[in-house]
Amino acid sequence: MTGRTGSRSATYDGAWHAVVDFLRTAGAEVMTGLPSDDLTLLDALEADSPRLVVCRDQRNAAFMATGYALQAGSPGVCVVGKGPAATNAMTGVLEARFSGAPLLVIGTGTATDRRSGTAFQELDQMSVLGPVVGWSERVDSSARLVPALEKAWRRAQGPPAGPVYLELPEQLLTERITRDRPWQTAVEPPAGVRFDERSPAVAAVRRARRPILLVGGGTRHRNPDGAVERFAASLGAAVFSTASGRGCFDEDDERFLGLSGLYLRPAAAPLWRDADLVVTLGSRLEETATFGWPDVADMPPVVQVNVDVDGFSADWDGHRVTGDVRDVVREWLPALDTAERDETWQERIAETRRRLHSDAEVPASGVPAPGTVRVSRLLSAVDSVVPRDRVLVQENGLQDMWSYIFPYYTCAAEGGSVVPSEQTSLGFGAAGSGGVFLAADGRPVVAFVGDGAFAMMRSELATFVKEGLAVLIVVICNGGYGWLQSQLGAHGRAGERFSFIDPGDVEPGGLARNAAEERDVHQVAVTDEAALDAALTKAYEHTAAGTVSVVHVAVELSDAPPGISDIEGDFTAPDPA
Repeated sequence: MTGRTGSRSATYDGAWHAVVDFLRTAGAEVMTGLPSDDLTLLDALEADSPRLVVCRDQRNAAFMATGYALQAGSPGVCVVGKGPAATNAMTGVLEARFSGAPLLVIGTGTATDRRSGTAFQELDQMSVLGPVVGWSERVDSSARLVPALEKAWRRAQGPPAGPVYLELPEQLLTERITRDRPWQTAVEPPAGVRFDERSPAVAAVRRARRPILLVGGGTRHRNPDGAVERFAASLGAAVFSTASGRGCFDEDDERFLGLSGLYLRPAAAPLWRDADLVVTLGSRLEETATFGWPDVADMPPVVQVNVDVDGFSADWDGHRVTGDVRDVVREWLPALDTAERDETWQERIAETRRRLHSDAEVPASGVPAPGTVRVSRLLSAVDSVVPRDRVLVQENGLQDMWSYIFPYYTCAAEGGSVVPSEQTSLGFGAAGSGGVFLAADGRPVVAFVGDGAFAMMRSELATFVKEGLAVLIVVICNGGYGWLQSQLGAHGRAGERFSFIDPGDVEPGGLARNAAEERDVHQVAVTDEAALDAALTKAYEHTAAGTVSVVHVAVELSDAPPGISDIEGDFTAPDPA
């Protein structure tokens, strides 16, 4: 290659050399993936290139890049081969789409002169990935690579942010690429929104006396100075978040009352019935976020703020505001200086928060079944052992969902949370935690996952070790797929020959077998609450020293989260006989 980053022009030995130089110029620090058979990507990597994390499974690579993007707020980059490599990555791309994660997927494609339907691993990847990504392009001409890379980078960042796919046919990998001008990687941010006294949305916000503020995932990285907390205080609002909005609002704030929808606690439900306005920041209001809301006829107006018109829900009455959450909130703050508050509403917010904490003490004071640990107790131990600036990366299985329910787990302002989208792709949190670690700036990263999810990423432990991704992985062990097992009864199939768990896996001997030492991984099995704190403390010490740690914790299948356990189901293990 002639020419370097920052040069006005350059000639590259092949497409991957151009890609690497572009990513270096754009400030990308990490790529994840599994190179295609030609390995020409490796020829392009130099000492100051973006770091390539070679994964064992393209799905995990896409999960890892998505986790990186969600934590960093800048594009994750995933590189894959063709055919099955592209389809393997597709689940991770789907997760990025619904998480609103900026993700650039670069794949190899069949050479243009060999597209016939009989070429090795030939697949119309554009048709496969096109419906899932926000933008895609196959670069058939070397002259199109430079503008295609720049466009892909811009489209991934949005708005709206999301996954994009760029395909490099095989002939480009060794074809000389010429760049006749400097790389264009920066985009001017949009002008901030402006409101005046005639704005109907501002008028509705000012009039509200019993408001609720719902913080969604679109607020991620849009609240660096605490403007959303100040807005909530000025508005006098009760504050909830969606699952993907966890960590966007300080949950130690006296106004925060947990998650909306499926994860709403009974003590907070009356506020939703009595509110006179709901303001949503950066949420598509998907099903789990609105589960249990009053009927449309009884629901107060909903003022929705989204950066993109496609993010608005058409199901609710109320004003819609297009703009960056950060800009909108900052612009609205002065308009609330003279707004009146309903003091009774403020008292109800404070009383509800007290009730939530009081209600949470009940399951925490119970007694575990022999040979198991209560999940609420496990979360309490994580909170006491791992520093508050930790990032919790979650799954969405039966007992993982304890961590979604406030205040069994609380995201502090200095920490954060990364959760699956409404797709809840199994294994995202387990594998994605590696990408989160790469973007976490030295903060502790804890993956809180079920044993089913852990099994799907276990082969990637070797990658975590090799790359120094010192994540503390807490595995909730109920013998397999606890959610599916619980649904056997709900669907009238209890007692049939099918089972989704193996009770033997969570008995002391089985758990110890599952925690057999993989090389250079600290692993421990916990079947007694008395040993929990010491085991977690030692595991955290290992991660702080740079070692991957896995803590396998035996739990009882019936130890389902409150609210979730109220759903009809059979939370009993099958008879081993």
